[in-house]
Amino acid sequence: MTREIGGVAWRGRLAALWEQRARWLAVFVLAGIAIGAVLHLAGEPGAGDLAWAATTAVTLVPLAWSVLRTVAAGNVGVDSIALVAMAGALALSEYLAGAVIALMLSGGNALEAAAGRRARRELTQLAARAPTIAHRRTPDGLEEVPVREIRSGDVVVVRAGEVVPVDGVVVSGEAVLDEATLTGEPLPVTYPPGRAIRSGTSNAGAAFEVRATRPASESAYAALVRLVEAAERERAPFLRLADRYAGFFLPVTLVVAAFAWAVSGDPVRALAVAVVATPCPLILAAPVAIVSGISRAARAGIVVKGGGVIERLGEARSVLLDKTGTLTLGTPEVEEVVPADGIAADELLRLGASVDQLSAHALAEALVHHAEARGLRLSMPDDVLEDPGQGVEGRVDGHRVAIGSSAFLDARGYSGDGLASTAAGEEDGRARIVVGIDGRLAGAIVMADHLREGADRTARELRAAGIRLVALVSGDRAGVAEAIGRKVGVDRVYAEQTPEQKLAVVREIRADPERSPVVMVGDGVNDAPALAIADVGIAMGSAGATVSSETADAVITVERIDRVADAVRLGRRSLGIARQSIVAGMGMSIAAMGFAAAGYLPPVAGALLQEGIDVVVILNALRALRG
Repeated sequence: MTREIGGVAWRGRLAALWEQRARWLAVFVLAGIAIGAVLHLAGEPGAGDLAWAATTAVTLVPLAWSVLRTVAAGNVGVDSIALVAMAGALALSEYLAGAVIALMLSGGNALEAAAGRRARRELTQLAARAPTIAHRRTPDGLEEVPVREIRSGDVVVVRAGEVVPVDGVVVSGEAVLDEATLTGEPLPVTYPPGRAIRSGTSNAGAAFEVRATRPASESAYAALVRLVEAAERERAPFLRLADRYAGFFLPVTLVVAAFAWAVSGDPVRALAVAVVATPCPLILAAPVAIVSGISRAARAGIVVKGGGVIERLGEARSVLLDKTGTLTLGTPEVEEVVPADGIAADELLRLGASVDQLSAHALAEALVHHAEARGLRLSMPDDVLEDPGQGVEGRVDGHRVAIGSSAFLDARGYSGDGLASTAAGEEDGRARIVVGIDGRLAGAIVMADHLREGADRTARELRAAGIRLVALVSGDRAGVAEAIGRKVGVDRVYAEQTPEQKLAVVREIRADPERSPVVMVGDGVNDAPALAIADVGIAMGSAGATVSSETADAVITVERIDRVADAVRLGRRSLGIARQSIVAGMGMSIAAMGFAAAGYLPPVAGALLQEGIDVVVILNALRALRG
């Protein structure tokens, strides 16, 4: 994990140096223009022109190298127009115009660098606040060790104000955690002993102890850092789309410039056309808007792997949702305790949970946790017999207690009436566990996997955001999946789907141009193939680093499925602002080209006008940072 954090920090320092380079180049160009102006005012026009020419030439060298690399890669970048304009200014002795273009180019790059760093602030702070030292408890006391040395099973003491270094389970003291950085929730959350907590949250209360459930390198926080690294490395496809504007814009510029020269016989008019057509910072507006969208998503608990994901979210038409762990929490909880034969509900729960303490079944674990949370005193059972997947029987406080399926209790000789309705089928997605005491059926415990917060309104919000199809794709039985589908209001339910069948569903919908691009949302290993093949794969990654979060394009770090709709809305807004900035900027440049061709806009005035246009569209792109 330390190595991963170091990689992010190294790239951050490199980005800072690049920003400084852009800033100092802009300062140099501004100083060159000022020196030239002073020399002209002092009666030394030759020296002043030389200063402006040198300023233009110094900027022209790195620009030419950049354009050559772009052309070698098979693209004609919009920067090529700036190269033509600056070279033309030198050739026609329009030195001030060339220097102003150089100021426009360097100033735009400096503004873009600063804006990009501001937009990435929420992402980079995830890495910046990662702990590097942990306090591990040993038989001899506490020892301070690097976080990377923490292993599964180690007990770590988290002191007040510290960041939790590993995923684990609270073993001593209550954990009062500030989760705002990861979830955006402003209020601290209290976790009693036995509850799982995530790395990256801050201790807002007294010191507590946590037992690590995985090495720090595999923690949820380390996974987020890896996503940050991917987000900072990836280049937005929309930027390449902006570059392709040069495919028609450069020829149009050259034709208009040639026409102005031919009609007027004045090559300076051709230069003026090239100057006002120089939109190099305009293409910066697109990535600024996209990166701003990534930043806004991070604040909402959605870590996006790159700008291309924001663009595809902005164009999405269909969203496919997994059920278990995605629409639902994926962990069964006690919903109802139904006693019979005169026994109290708490006593029924206590005896059933006591005998379940030695079972590894998921429902047994959930039942024990629920009883402990209710403050019930559990007894250790004796003479325990378990039929895996069916039930458990043992002696608790002198009573013979069995818990499990109706068939298991019937086979063990338990009998009684009044539980038929409670222990009926499970087509509604609930699990009904029967409890027997001393040969009699004593009651039942109803367990269910509950919907995540916001699941009941997610489909409605997705449609409001412009999604045409919201579907549930689940491996569960048809009755269970359809019951959940009705609760959340999806358009279609695909039930009993294997991982291969989920792939087929994604491919089928992607093949329909009316319903593509497709967003797939899941959380488990079985969802990973579908997440990988979808146009956008979104993983519910709050439980830690899983195969699904590694293959997904974005990870929701909070226990809220309605953030999927937030992601789509953010994509729509960011993409719309990016397009708006490019179209508006190019439109203003084309209008200025007409005035320049007609002779109403000399090169120097055109360069100043273009500088204003570029600043306006980049500032417009920064609107994507706001809500």
